[in-house]
Amino acid sequence: MHAADFSALERATRHLQPPFAVLDLQALQRNAESMRRRAGGKPIRLASKSLRCRAVIRKVLALPGYQGILAFTLPEALWLAEEFDDILVGYPTADDDALRRLAAHRQLADRITLMADCPAHLDRMAEAAAAGGHPLRVCLDLDASLKPLGGRLHFGTHRSPLHSPDQARDLARAVVGRPGLRLVGVMSYEAQIAGVGDNAPGSPLRRAAVRALQSASRKELRRRRAAAIRAVREVAPLEFVNGGGTGSLETTASESAVSELGAGSGLYAPTLFDTYRTFRPSPAAFFVQSVVRRPAPDRATVLGGGWTASGAAGPDRLPTPVWPTGLRLTRVEGAGEVQTPLSGPGAAQLAIGDRVWFRHTKAGELCERVNELHLVDGDRITAALPTYRGEGQALL
Repeated sequence: MHAADFSALERATRHLQPPFAVLDLQALQRNAESMRRRAGGKPIRLASKSLRCRAVIRKVLALPGYQGILAFTLPEALWLAEEFDDILVGYPTADDDALRRLAAHRQLADRITLMADCPAHLDRMAEAAAAGGHPLRVCLDLDASLKPLGGRLHFGTHRSPLHSPDQARDLARAVVGRPGLRLVGVMSYEAQIAGVGDNAPGSPLRRAAVRALQSASRKELRRRRAAAIRAVREVAPLEFVNGGGTGSLETTASESAVSELGAGSGLYAPTLFDTYRTFRPSPAAFFVQSVVRRPAPDRATVLGGGWTASGAAGPDRLPTPVWPTGLRLTRVEGAGEVQTPLSGPGAAQLAIGDRVWFRHTKAGELCERVNELHLVDGDRITAALPTYRGEGQALL
């Protein structure tokens, strides 16, 4: 991991008024190259929800090793399809208006693949295809969680109900049995490996348990995913099999059943990825707040700062002050809506108007708070890139 050069970042942004967000171009490029190497020659489908900036998506897709977009919503995919021609919607949709728009436009229907994990999804798609006149591309979402003890335990996210190869085969038959639908792919996301660090601070017993469960999950999923793909291919040929995420690129790429990987968060390298043993990306995305109060000699308070991440509430969802050094959130107030007090040895050195640099826990959610990302190369700003919010697209 390369440490950020905050002196250079400060020089580049000294004329900006906080709050603002910064994307370090050199760190972004290092992370993109590292992810490409870890993918072992398999293409990475870029997860747009992790970037939420169309200009950054365009920039990364121009690099070797990146091909296609993994979108969040169908409205987002329709917007991106104005420019990009290979978009997989990573989650099912119940947006009938968007489905009708998709099926009514041949180019959009050719560029976008929909996600399904149950017959109810297929019914909505088939109805839209019949009304619009253009066939719709479908991808099955195979559950990647580990369910030991006959399903009495669950390790992973609660996503698709498709878990067994037989269930995948049955839904594949349901796709091909509906006029206007075409089965083209299968996806599975092992969040319990790709999004859970195996070297988090705290209890050694917890770290050992995470590592053991991840090892068991990798072995189980490798066998089950291969069997599911064989079962689905008995029904229809597939254009792609998508799997993995930033935290599992190497292991997922090693599976012969997988033809492409999905990832994006590692490009920004939020604090979520500080807790992996096998890779350490370079922090690339930051946000900056101003000191507006000195409530005590050993305290400094910035305006706002409560940019917490989604997920189960806890300290690991909070942003991390990273510059100047020697700062930490207080246990009582944490990161607040209107103010964030900071303690630690660095707090005594801060004056009113000084700036504090923070890292977010998750990648794309930073862009929910700002209209633009200031792209910095060395000690100069090269561009101010609009985020989805800045482009006026209420897509996420």
